Amino acid sequence: MKLKALSSIVLACALLITGCSSTAEKSQDKPSEGKSASVTYPIKVKHAFGETEIKKQPEKVVTISWGNQDVPLALGVVPAGVSKANYGKADANGLLPWTAAKYKELGVEKPVTFNDVDGLDYEAISNAKPDVILAAYSGITQEEYNLLSKIAPVVAYPKLAWQTYWRDQITTNATAIGKKNEGDKLVSDLEKLIAEKTSKYNNIKGKKVAFCYFNPADLGKFYVYLTTDPRAAYLTDLGLEVPDSVKKLGETSKSFALEISSENIDKLSDIDVMVTYGSGTLLKQLQADKLLGTVPAIKRGSVAVIEDGSSLAASCTPSALSIPATIDEYLKIIGEAADKVQ
Repeated sequence: MKLKALSSIVLACALLITGCSSTAEKSQDKPSEGKSASVTYPIKVKHAFGETEIKKQPEKVVTISWGNQDVPLALGVVPAGVSKANYGKADANGLLPWTAAKYKELGVEKPVTFNDVDGLDYEAISNAKPDVILAAYSGITQEEYNLLSKIAPVVAYPKLAWQTYWRDQITTNATAIGKKNEGDKLVSDLEKLIAEKTSKYNNIKGKKVAFCYFNPADLGKFYVYLTTDPRAAYLTDLGLEVPDSVKKLGETSKSFALEISSENIDKLSDIDVMVTYGSGTLLKQLQADKLLGTVPAIKRGSVAVIEDGSSLAASCTPSALSIPATIDEYLKIIGEAADKVQ
């Protein structure tokens, strides 16, 4: 089988599908409100690049990369600066709907944002005067980590780039800002929400699912997200299961996705439901393809096509705020695809 590991560069582009305002600073003047009573400083957080020591309660929290900003926001802490969303329908400030709504709820109309699509804006990050930089879900390199560490303590991903589950993103970032207990409760609350919502969709429970990416201009190959990718892992939270074929693909890979030649599509014949980004015409294109069209899931139409570039597509990589914002819509689309499984 032709397989190719997917690089983080691809994620940051087609497949991510992952300054200082006075108002933001004012909101940050009282960062210790509601902090965990049991927190004693200094605290240490282990990650892929070693261990970061945070000597005192952070008063100015900066987040970079994908979804990290939603953790402090969900816990009532307004970041001093965050990365703009590089995928999905963002507002004028570069924020996705659920992030923008939380800022508004916390009384901030003009959040500080960094445009780091073409590389980290170290100057802007430094100007935000952070006490800690959260990057629990990111793809920062050792060099980037070293440069950021000259600005403030950095909390990187636990093990591998772009392979942090939403639970770990919450607990890691929450711990770093002195709110471990609150972070644990947030995880518990989200798990209860997911259980409540999925209880209405018995038709998807136990279905074998794969999250894929197809380029309509070149259907000779496609990508499958592995179980270490938060998109694929989130589907198991919703009650679906990982097929043996996908488990096998991930046994020898440290990547979050693999490229597969369409000539080997039969290797994924154990898939019940497929989830993918695309337009309204993608399913017909897949069904018309002489190779891809032979896959049972594609042939019968049990494919959940998430509109490429939409807010829902952005939420497929889940965060503390995106899960409650879009879970109903996501389950509805997956449920419709599951109904076609024979």
